[in-house]
Amino acid sequence: MDESEFVFELRTCRWAERRWPPDGERAVLVARQLGTKRRRWDTVVIEVDADAFARRANFGRNRLDGDTLDVVQHAPAEWEWYRDALPEPGYPWRYVRETIHEVDERGILSVRKRGNRLEIKRRYAYPNWVRRIVAIENKPDLDAGAARDLRPQLERDVALSLADEVWVATNRTGETTEPALLESIPVEAGILTFDDHDAEVAWYPRTLDVDAPGTRILERPGGGKYDQSAARFEYVSPDEKARKRLEIAERAYERGWRTYTRTMRPDCRHFELRREEALILPYCDAKSCHQTARECSGRCSAFEPEPPAWRQKGWPIEGGPGNASKRLLESRRERNRPGGSESDAE
Repeated sequence: MDESEFVFELRTCRWAERRWPPDGERAVLVARQLGTKRRRWDTVVIEVDADAFARRANFGRNRLDGDTLDVVQHAPAEWEWYRDALPEPGYPWRYVRETIHEVDERGILSVRKRGNRLEIKRRYAYPNWVRRIVAIENKPDLDAGAARDLRPQLERDVALSLADEVWVATNRTGETTEPALLESIPVEAGILTFDDHDAEVAWYPRTLDVDAPGTRILERPGGGKYDQSAARFEYVSPDEKARKRLEIAERAYERGWRTYTRTMRPDCRHFELRREEALILPYCDAKSCHQTARECSGRCSAFEPEPPAWRQKGWPIEGGPGNASKRLLESRRERNRPGGSESDAE
């Protein structure tokens, strides 16, 4: 199939939302383009505990960052001075107080002053809603060159073991032995082969030990086969990994995978959302193609703002077609959350 990696990524996300895992049925949350400052994954699948996930909604739709998590996870059941209740932050307590006031404004923490002391009490217990994290790299055409480029990234993922599983998704060729199986990628990584609307497992991944210390590869010898210089690496503690995993899950909770309109121009008169089978894809009427986020910007030569008259119309495109597209994607995002009223339609 001749399509961009961006469109392939959206297909992968939609398939994972409906069909993950390949060998069973679990509640999942799917997001895209998430990770750490050193590594960004194309597709992230969060396997969740459905009951705990429902309780996570008590904390609102926005993510909880690392500082906020420190507060809500350790907030006591009864009133207590915040310095006694919370662990030593490793930075000045005044920043903790700022976070406490921010969390109070969000309505997810009870705060009061007793004399000169700031006391806190939890409103809700933060649930253990994340079961597993699965990282998927999307390579529609996994030829030898793409495999060589991808291998170092996958080796770093395996060594760090921040995700429970690492996969590569590629298009199915229909050959007796899929070429992806013959490429030079780590055996610990699984391989998914896609046709138009479904996927098959060509190679199952090895489950990584996320509870053990990880190895972060910083630099590897790059001087050819005779280069014997040492690699540079550092160990990552299980606690740091657990903290980073939860931060990734929180960002996935806030964003999902249908938020691509935030980096595109749905306010362009040529921007459309078109349904293809069970998937809605962005489409540029000016270029007659599914545009990528890089192409769809104010710098595009075909960009034309929506006429003001469009934005003055009422239902069903109140605020203009661009805003209607955003609302449509947001409604699909909410419907496909665990516990939502999912249907076969996108």
